[in-house]
Amino acid sequence: MKEILITNDDGFESEGLKALKEALSPLGRVTIVAPTMNKSACGHSLTLSRPLRFVEIDDDFFKLDNGTPSDCIYLALHALYKEDKKPDLIVSGINKGANMGEDITYSGTAAGAMEGAIHHIPSFSISQVCKDRCQNIEELGFELAKEVAYEIAKKILEGNFPLGERKFLNVNVPPVKKDECKGYKITKAGYRVYGNDAHLHRNPRGEEYYWLGLHPLRWIPKGDKMCDFEAVANGFVSITPIHLDMTSHSDIERLKEWIK
Repeated sequence: MKEILITNDDGFESEGLKALKEALSPLGRVTIVAPTMNKSACGHSLTLSRPLRFVEIDDDFFKLDNGTPSDCIYLALHALYKEDKKPDLIVSGINKGANMGEDITYSGTAAGAMEGAIHHIPSFSISQVCKDRCQNIEELGFELAKEVAYEIAKKILEGNFPLGERKFLNVNVPPVKKDECKGYKITKAGYRVYGNDAHLHRNPRGEEYYWLGLHPLRWIPKGDKMCDFEAVANGFVSITPIHLDMTSHSDIERLKEWIK
């Protein structure tokens, strides 16, 4: 039986996590290790300043007390699996909201798959894009995302993972019903446009504090129409290959001249 390890950054009670388990259970034994609380935008962080504890929720279902998605994968591989029997697949999601462009660097969802890639296990992250920040995810549902997760996982478990070491797939599902989806498109990470959505407030004692909001999904279009934002906006499932080597290789020779 195939072994599948899943996590997320929305917390162990997330409907997207439950949907992912439902989608992947026909393909093998699914083990869940997820954060106790929402860890959106925690990036690829590990917890080094306090101990972490597994709390068993059900068979093959654990929450990691105040851990991050990266903690969940890192510790699950150490504590729940033998050295010679690692999972055949790691999946992170289904996230509520997009993870495209430079948001990938912030994303706890992408980080869960990134941690899997570091440990040489085929991995992908999957996110359900919403039309806007107010869209009711229950109204949209996860049926399309579940189908996408199943199809990609099945292809990988059949021995057909298309990427090399330290690479993973970042998948974004458009905010449409199953019969409205136009198919799959292989994309590159787009050029995200950011603003400042920090809101200043005062607590009852008169002390100032800030609450960070959500930026609208804006990007700079490119002529080739190959980015993740454009694919999703046009009704396609976006699949972006991501690699962990962040070196700007094209600048190495120029920097050698610059440093002389």
